[in-house]
Amino acid sequence: MRVIADRRRCVGAGQCSLVLPEIFDSDDEGLVLVTGEVTEAHNVGLRHAVRICPVGALSLRPDPSPGSGTPQAAGR
Repeated sequence: MRVIADRRRCVGAGQCSLVLPEIFDSDDEGLVLVTGEVTEAHNVGLRHAVRICPVGALSLRPDPSPGSGTPQAAGR
């Protein structure tokens, strides 16, 4: 699962970092940063953080699975 943070919508309420401080932090302006590695163990907490964000600045997307036809970034 991948978490998307819309920093243009974020108002710095910090509810996400109260739920998952190992994943969410804030920058000098108080806007959300995704700082930790998201694992399957975080799924319940991520869904909760998305639900309680007062401005809807967070969303979740499934990780593309290998062989799904979704382009993957290639290393050089």
